Amino acid sequence: MPYAGGVATLREAQKEMTRKLLLDAGLDLFASKGYAATTVDEIASAAGTTRVTFYAYFPSKVDLMKALISERLNAALDRVPSAEHGSTGRELVAVVEDGSRERIRAWLASTSQRWDEIRPYTTTAFEAAAVDPEIRALFDEWLNEAIGDIKDGLDRADRFPAGTRHFRSVIAITELDYVARHWTPGTWGVGYDEMLDVLTESWFGAIGRH
Repeated sequence: MPYAGGVATLREAQKEMTRKLLLDAGLDLFASKGYAATTVDEIASAAGTTRVTFYAYFPSKVDLMKALISERLNAALDRVPSAEHGSTGRELVAVVEDGSRERIRAWLASTSQRWDEIRPYTTTAFEAAAVDPEIRALFDEWLNEAIGDIKDGLDRADRFPAGTRHFRSVIAITELDYVARHWTPGTWGVGYDEMLDVLTESWFGAIGRH
């Protein structure tokens, strides 16, 4: 029996590795070729397997993209399951509730250190959303979860008129998403510290404690 258990454990490990290889190959191809131009056969080949195996793990290319967003991207951003929003970034809620310029800047600085890691996911998701309604709905939902975190923080702090809190949250997250996807050193004529200073000022003006 121990041997049978060992075989089962090995089989599960192999399945996890195959799934990881498919996700890695999908992300690499989406980033290099574009989501729309990438085929299931290309993903399977890059992962060293077949389209039959691909479909054993993901019903479609859309489902692989969904897994990249809901699993990989959320994990990279420390987002955890939430009954209210689907997922939540607890630290972001706490930072917004605090509302000080210092806490906001520190959080933005910490998040910005992950931009290179998350950019392939967000840029690919943004492109996929333009051509696939399912991905567009999922990406919009993901952004709305982050928007919900900021609104939760504003609600807890009871800061700003209640009717403006959601809109303020939309502005902050939309701005952050765009900058995170596009900024590299020197982009728009600003270096890292300048970018962080201006982004902090914008966030503090929109959602901070004055």
